[in-house]
Amino acid sequence: MTKNGKRSVSHSSVKGRGTHKVQGSKFRVHKKPNIFVRLLQLMPGWAVWIGGGAILALYIYFFYYIFVSPFGFRWRALYGDVSYPAGYEIHGIDISHHQGNIDWDELRDKGLIDERPIRFIMIKATEGASRVDENFRDNFHQAREHGFTRGAYHFYSVHSSARDQANFFIRKVKLEKGDLPPVLDVEHKPKQQSPQEFKQSILEWLRIVEEYYGVKPIIYTYYKFKMQYLDDPVFDPYPYWIAHYYVEKVEYKGAWKFWQHTDAGRLPGIKGKVDFNIYNGSFYELRKLTIGARELIGEDAYKD
Repeated sequence: MTKNGKRSVSHSSVKGRGTHKVQGSKFRVHKKPNIFVRLLQLMPGWAVWIGGGAILALYIYFFYYIFVSPFGFRWRALYGDVSYPAGYEIHGIDISHHQGNIDWDELRDKGLIDERPIRFIMIKATEGASRVDENFRDNFHQAREHGFTRGAYHFYSVHSSARDQANFFIRKVKLEKGDLPPVLDVEHKPKQQSPQEFKQSILEWLRIVEEYYGVKPIIYTYYKFKMQYLDDPVFDPYPYWIAHYYVEKVEYKGAWKFWQHTDAGRLPGIKGKVDFNIYNGSFYELRKLTIGARELIGEDAYKD
């Protein structure tokens, strides 16, 4: 007892408080394992094996989808030579800001695909109802200045209406005679829309743009998306540009105009990879498809 009647507690009687030295010894604080480790400890052995198997299966699936399947980054392109579809003479590319600043003189003078000149270039213009590709204006101007048949495409967004996107594209893209028809790049369906509502939205974009430019827009999509969401005769009048990688021929059985057959091409004047495309026809037929073809070459691809 102290003079004040209070107990005196010595440091030697205090146990388990931190890691302070007490009379020449140390107390160790043992940390509890994290919640993930504790959950594993509570699980029976069979559950751990099933969970591990599921994770492995998921890993294999994503590895296949990203590196092997026809719609990811193909290992054959990353670690081997790009193959070229046989029987096609007219080759082209599509570009956006992802290709960076292009050396257009070198591309024109040295750019060959399967030992053939580049005949057309599709250029990303807009996305959604508010975004213009940062390199569009320069790419669009340079493509025409260097003698390429050019086209402009719109990337369809799930976050804005088809009407707003169509009007935005019209405001930002001034197509001229000799240019390819406008392109709608559609790769995603809004979750809140039914398949039928989605089709109507796509048709709305196409009809607004067709009325303004006076030509039927081209629909770009990949093979599986086409078969799942756009497999409807109502889209048959529109030219198709199908993305289907590393196959000997397009599996889509309907009519198509363009085929994007790889996303891993290499060309002088472009740093990194670029998409390679072919046109299903002759160069004269490609020119017939352009805006103002009737005035320029006396014929167009759309008969009255």
